[in-house]
Amino acid sequence: MGRVQDKVAIITGAASGVGKEDALLLAREGARVVLTDVNEDAGRAVAQQIGDAALFIRHDIASEADWQAVISQTEAHFGGVDVLVNNAAILVQATIEDTSLELWQRIQKINSDGYFLGCKYGLEAMKKRPGGSIVNMSSMAGIGGVSSFCAYSASKAAVAGLTRSVAAHCRAQLYPIRCNSIHPDGIATPMVFNLHKERGASSSYVREKDPKQLQARFAQPADIANLVLFLASDESRFINGAELRIDNGYLMWAD
Repeated sequence: MGRVQDKVAIITGAASGVGKEDALLLAREGARVVLTDVNEDAGRAVAQQIGDAALFIRHDIASEADWQAVISQTEAHFGGVDVLVNNAAILVQATIEDTSLELWQRIQKINSDGYFLGCKYGLEAMKKRPGGSIVNMSSMAGIGGVSSFCAYSASKAAVAGLTRSVAAHCRAQLYPIRCNSIHPDGIATPMVFNLHKERGASSSYVREKDPKQLQARFAQPADIANLVLFLASDESRFINGAELRIDNGYLMWAD
């Protein structure tokens, strides 16, 4: 216990799924957590579950003004920012042929621009502290590419490149701030398993003939949160600019 004792962590997309699991785990390990999401009811419920060590803020990560407000409110409420988990994202199933420019731009605005703004303003806040850690949720789709998730794959590749650039900048400036990316394959979250409800989307991504293949393919939110905790803690103080896969060997797998 206490692996992130007294650290202040901002977690985006914390109303459900991986973000919720991140917030609960970091709070159990001693952090004060700021949960942000556009889903106010669910976000406030998670913050209430944690108690006084949590604060919920409604937050559109694609809005620069919202990011400025989140940082300002976090500093006013908890005194600063030590950890930022850029987790919020949208997932829309569409190939290159099915992706309109409007859809492409909407996904990039949230999944790419939102992470850029988080890194920019999170870094600025962390420079006031003894050190800091930025954890960016990317995806295996950003490494290998996925035919049915064209814009999403591109946005997550952008997150990986952004992470490396931020890490290199912090190293060059001798800032005691780290920036790393996590690359899961499938995660058993509502966002993934509700894909079939999207208009025109296929459920083939989440449907497997063999239950064992399903278990091998999808990580649990806690699997991701455990790595987030490690990267948020001082245990990972010399890990910077890393791309950490949580894919059960999927990248190397061939049948």
